[in-house]
Amino acid sequence: MNAPVRSASHDFDFLAGKWRIRHRRLKARLAACDEWQDFDGTCEALLLLGGLSNLDDNVLELPGGTYRALTLRSFDPTTGQWAIWWLDGRYPHTLGTPMIGGWEGDVGLFYRDQIFEGRPIKVRFIWRHPAWDAAHWEQAFSADGGQTWETNWVMDFARVD
Repeated sequence: MNAPVRSASHDFDFLAGKWRIRHRRLKARLAACDEWQDFDGTCEALLLLGGLSNLDDNVLELPGGTYRALTLRSFDPTTGQWAIWWLDGRYPHTLGTPMIGGWEGDVGLFYRDQIFEGRPIKVRFIWRHPAWDAAHWEQAFSADGGQTWETNWVMDFARVD
């Protein structure tokens, strides 16, 4: 399972600015759960390094309490791929392995291997930006090497600036 490599350094330019986000997240992952949590959030994204990188500041208003997180994305012109890191404000010293991937048209696919609850899984992000004022992100886990995927978090972005 290889991520697309037809990306360019301006693939995430659409994200610059301020967004209102509607989150939908499974209460339990890879546990045959069908109960979802819905909550709001915000995001403010900045383009950096002439488009080769971007950073966004996120506020997630979880039912159990609000927290902040940061996303860092960096483009490698040699490979044509992006790396995406997530820094959770509740765990400020943990910066995990990045998601790696790229864009084909207006769809971005990003992957990584991870350990989840003691077992190896694959993680997939799907990004879509159908319009200047809207974007969509999904996270899915696979416990069978990518043969099947469980979508466990969805974010719908609406531009506010």
